[in-house]
Amino acid sequence: MDALKNPFSPGAGSPPPELVGRDPILKEARILLGRVKQKKPEKSLLLTGLRGVGKTVLLNEIERDAKEEGYLTINIEAHEDKALGPLIAPYLRSLLFELNRMAGAIEKVKRAFAVLSSFVKSLKVKMGDFSLGLDIEPEKGTADSGDLELDLPSLFVAVGEAAEDRKKAVAIFVDEVQYFSSKELGALIMAMHKVQQLQLPLVLVGAGLPILPGLAGESKSYAERLFSFPEIGALSKEDSAKALRDPAKASGVIIEPSALEKVFLLTKGYPYFVQEWGYQVWNLAESSPIGVRVVQKATELVIPRLDKNFFRVRYDRLTPSEKNFLRAMASLGNNSQRIGDIADKLQVKVTSLSPVRAKLIHKGMIYSPAHGEMAFTVPLFDEFMIRSIPVLKSK
Repeated sequence: MDALKNPFSPGAGSPPPELVGRDPILKEARILLGRVKQKKPEKSLLLTGLRGVGKTVLLNEIERDAKEEGYLTINIEAHEDKALGPLIAPYLRSLLFELNRMAGAIEKVKRAFAVLSSFVKSLKVKMGDFSLGLDIEPEKGTADSGDLELDLPSLFVAVGEAAEDRKKAVAIFVDEVQYFSSKELGALIMAMHKVQQLQLPLVLVGAGLPILPGLAGESKSYAERLFSFPEIGALSKEDSAKALRDPAKASGVIIEPSALEKVFLLTKGYPYFVQEWGYQVWNLAESSPIGVRVVQKATELVIPRLDKNFFRVRYDRLTPSEKNFLRAMASLGNNSQRIGDIADKLQVKVTSLSPVRAKLIHKGMIYSPAHGEMAFTVPLFDEFMIRSIPVLKSK
């Protein structure tokens, strides 16, 4: 098949040719955007799911919907090594400049700039080397305490009031929310609490790993009353087939049902992997229809490609003890595993695994779906671990 016409798009956050199985989430987001614009209360969204389920794709799709609704948007990605304050301040600065360019009274926008200046000044005092290039007199006594849980709500309120004054709405999109510290996540929750109390036109849509609802609840017990936590999972067998069949059909190519079923069995329905197999199957096929033999041949290319580009980047961040922990998990299967069973595999006491487990959770490699159980955040990582470490090293 012509590689230039390949409709499939494997990649981090790359939009698939056919966004299937996500209509309920998109509908919920559109209701949220519509109600906030009408000054009606509605929970903000924090999408949760494993790696490769398409959370970033959904964030981008919801952002497109927000822009079509007339929202001003900012889109940020949390990092392990960057604090929330310095991360979000430049985006809010750009947003306020956009509001400032609009016609109308400028008092609320000027005040928002002053509050942002206070916020930035407090960051400079706390961090020393942070600079934003904002030459505006700070508003003393507002967002300048140096305590993020006090300052961020004041800043969000000022931004929300400026947007309201301009008859605009603001949507803030945040990916990888789980990387924020407990205090940062708490500040974000408190800021949205204050915004919702005042019914200001500012909404938050975030995404993160399955640990996110627990982190939010631990940070602020009322988080579940402010946010919905839609779970983004793997595609059904029918949706997985549709994600491959329809784009191919649109290009005049037929993929046989047996080939579609084989891809589903190999990928478990995870969208990123579906796109990877679809991409290679298309390139290897000589003609239509595409049968199961092409899928089998493509698998020989996909597995090394995933190992190198998807799994290895996470594996290389691990210490030897962390790799061994995950290898023991993998030997028990691809479902969630009891920490006691992992300890038995490694022939160590459960208590000795606590530091390693905590580090792996912090790195976003595993999460706890239930008390005393661990599961991979990366689909098919168990198979990769067995390929990478054929023999488990126990005590």
